[in-house]
Order: sequence, then C-alpha cells, then structure tokens
Amino acid sequence: MARSFSMRGVQGAADRAVQHARAWMLETEPGSRVHDVQLDPRFQHRGVDLLWELPSGEVRGIEVKGDRNATRRRYFFELVSNLEKDTPGCFLYSGADLLVYVFLSQGELHVVPLKAAREWFLPRAKEYPLKHAFTQTGAIRYTTVGAVVSVRDVAEGVPGVLRVPLKRRGGAKNEVEDVPPTSESPRGQEPNGLE
Repeated sequence: MARSFSMRGVQGAADRAVQHARAWMLETEPGSRVHDVQLDPRFQHRGVDLLWELPSGEVRGIEVKGDRNATRRRYFFELVSNLEKDTPGCFLYSGADLLVYVFLSQGELHVVPLKAAREWFLPRAKEYPLKHAFTQTGAIRYTTVGAVVSVRDVAEGVPGVLRVPLKRRGGAKNEVEDVPPTSESPRGQEPNGLE
C-alpha cells in the first residue's frame, strides 16, 4: 500500500529542507552564495534546486530532498517521478553534484555525492524494495516510485557522505561528521512513513 501526500504538505517539507540546506552551505563556506533555481526551467529538467557558488568561483549543483516522516533512517531514491507519464525520477537524471537529504523530524541533514551514490546503487538496485507514493495536485493525482535504501548502506558504500545535525532553536552550531554506522531494521520494513 502506498501513502498519499498533498502537494501543500510536500511543498512545505521541501521549503523547510531548502532553508536548512541553504543555511548549511553558507555556514560551511563563508563568503559563498546560494542561488535558488527551483522555478527556473533551465535547471528543473536537470534536477538541480540550488546553485552553490563557492568563493573560489566553483559552482556546484544541489538537489534537495526533505523527508518529514523519516523514523527508520532510510532514503527514498526517486526512480520514477510520475508513473502515469513514465518520467524518470531525479535520482536517475539529476545533474546535481550533491544530494542534500534533510530528515526534518530527526533534525539531520545528509550530504550525499550524487554521482558516486548513483554508481554505487545501480548495480545493487534489486536488493532494495520499491515503494509507491501518491501526490495530489488539485484534481490530478500521480504516482512516484522510489527505492528504499538504508542510510547505513549508503554511508558504508559511498565515500564522502556527511551527516549534519540541524540547528535547534537557541543557535547551537552545526557539527559536520561522517555518518556513523547505526542499527537498522530489516530492509523489508516500511521506510520514511511510506506504506
């Protein structure tokens, strides 16, 4: 069974995730600039939400995902964006350098090198269960399909993954650290609030 989401709820989570990603980028690289290109058609088809302009002049593309129901420490790698229209998911086509995955309920931001994650995932894709999510936009309902992949598996298989605790009210400074191994529930259980 799949869970249904309203576009309003999904957008609220996405907006909060982008705010956290922006704050992390600006704190990580003082003097950098972040450009929001979510509504720019030139970047939408590339799967890039933010451009991170570093003080060195280097520009990195960032794909941001906000997960508001994550309780089992799993990523949802979007493989099919709209099943009804047979459009590929951003995990497969995004030209972003980094996937910034924000677990809103857990207060964590994960930074995943996207190309390396894709190269690691594709040969073992069949090891992970697929889940369906339905999104309602007015009268239109569409289905998204993704693979449910444990944070631990990605941290062990993909070099350079970072975990950043989000700032809490009171202004505690973010600490960046490698994702530590965690105890995981079996792969077949329902991830990230999807059923």
